[in-house]
Amino acid sequence: MPLSTIDPTPALIVVDLQKGVTARPEMKPILDNSTALAAAFRECGFPVVLVTVDGGAPGRTDARRAGGGRGSRQRPDDWAQLAPELGHQPADLRIVKQRWGAFTGTDLDERLRERGVTQVVVTGIATSIGVESTARSAHELGYHVVLATDAMADVAPDAHRNSIERIFPRLGETATTTDILNALH
Repeated sequence: MPLSTIDPTPALIVVDLQKGVTARPEMKPILDNSTALAAAFRECGFPVVLVTVDGGAPGRTDARRAGGGRGSRQRPDDWAQLAPELGHQPADLRIVKQRWGAFTGTDLDERLRERGVTQVVVTGIATSIGVESTARSAHELGYHVVLATDAMADVAPDAHRNSIERIFPRLGETATTTDILNALH
């Protein structure tokens, strides 16, 4: 469903745009669009949530047994640091998560509710993992969810497409960065 409206108190949630994943050249448009949205939300006085991941769920997975997934390679010291392009401001909410979604195991829901947030706009990496998990939780918690489809990416193009075409329409509204920026102004 396309974007219908911006609620009186929305928040932007930027998922996992950190140095360890934004260094690749194909991430530049995602980072640029998320940065533009963050600037616009700040300009409007709306909360900006900057999420990074530093860890993972402890359960066994096939990917880890096959040599992939978290823990199978050494990461640079700054891997989990927020991408500086996002222009972190003191008023921004910072969430460091240990799971796929930004709500699981964090105080994000409480912090948003304290601010009267009823709608979340979600961007970031990876579409089918961190972004989708965050959007699923937001939907289940009763937030109006907007997914900025040109401000997210996935290493698996088919997983990205599946999330955008099949999953996201069931969780909320989809829109481009330009659509969201126009609705904010």
